[in-house]
Amino acid sequence: MARSAASLIGRLKYNYLGNSGLRVSNICLGTFTFGEGNSGRPGQCGENLSHQILDRYVECGGNFIDTADSYNDGLSEKYVGSWMAKRKNRDSMVVATKCWYNTKPGDPNGAGLGRKHILWNIEQSLQRLQTDYIDLYQIHCWDNKTPIQETLRTMDDLVRSGKVRYVGASNVTGWQMLKIVYECKNMGLNPWISLQAQYSLLSRTLELEAIDVCRNEGVALLPWGALKSGWLTGKYKQGQAPPEDTRVGFVEADRRFERESHPSYSKFANNPRVFTLLEGMARIGREHDKSIAEVAIRWLLQKDTIPSVLIGAKTIQQLDCNLGAANGWELSDQQMSDLDDLSRIELPYPYNMIKALNEDRNR
Repeated sequence: MARSAASLIGRLKYNYLGNSGLRVSNICLGTFTFGEGNSGRPGQCGENLSHQILDRYVECGGNFIDTADSYNDGLSEKYVGSWMAKRKNRDSMVVATKCWYNTKPGDPNGAGLGRKHILWNIEQSLQRLQTDYIDLYQIHCWDNKTPIQETLRTMDDLVRSGKVRYVGASNVTGWQMLKIVYECKNMGLNPWISLQAQYSLLSRTLELEAIDVCRNEGVALLPWGALKSGWLTGKYKQGQAPPEDTRVGFVEADRRFERESHPSYSKFANNPRVFTLLEGMARIGREHDKSIAEVAIRWLLQKDTIPSVLIGAKTIQQLDCNLGAANGWELSDQQMSDLDDLSRIELPYPYNMIKALNEDRNR
């Protein structure tokens, strides 16, 4: 049963986004589920349901919405835009979108982070969102072909023009994020304030370098994939095939759609450590009267570099459950440590050597 909106209102907290004066709710509503598109993925939302989810999110104190030009052929941005126009609440929302993917098939300049594509792309996003500015404009990935200085200068021009308020990155490595930070300093450009990247109890490789960059340089980390396509909700059972109406089941049936954001069932189904982790999460959840999903999100919210966690929803009930992680309770230090241990990754060289030597030095 869905909890009443009144019981959730005010549960979201607000944090500063990196070294900036921008305050965002500690749960960011990701909108990849908005728009039916052509992929056939289950759980996509039409415009009316998308608007209902947005209404519920804002009613509970949310002000931070993330989308992208490439989400469902632009429908995600269109649905966010039509909702803001209907509610007349644009200035109270923090809207983030992204560019990189090819949204102009057949055009050799239709993808990447060159000046021509970025400048064309933002105009399309502004039209779909029915706004004249983007609060947080993010590169969706690193572009190996375009000099990063060209991308940085173009994004800075957008800030200076008023079409963009702040700039961030998504899906880049630690050295790439550090390169962005220092090139902005060297070129006298507005700093980039955030890194949106996959991070969860089932995906912790970000800890090898990128998190240290964020911590040392004042860059906000915005995790996506907090529930790892439903794996961190406990709905997939050991030895049982996934339900057909789930994304994991959809990808399992057609591996062409397998991505980091859409793992197949086989990726984790035969890994006993995953189910040991889920058992530990369920135990901790019972101690707080919370779901496994809420424990997964809460673990992220208590990490020091994270002001906001991206969550998606295809129903009001899912949204309510995710928002239940936002405030009013905390994992203890021991519970955080237990979750760290249960999900720990094996460090490759040279990270294992660096860790061991520093531990020896501090003894």
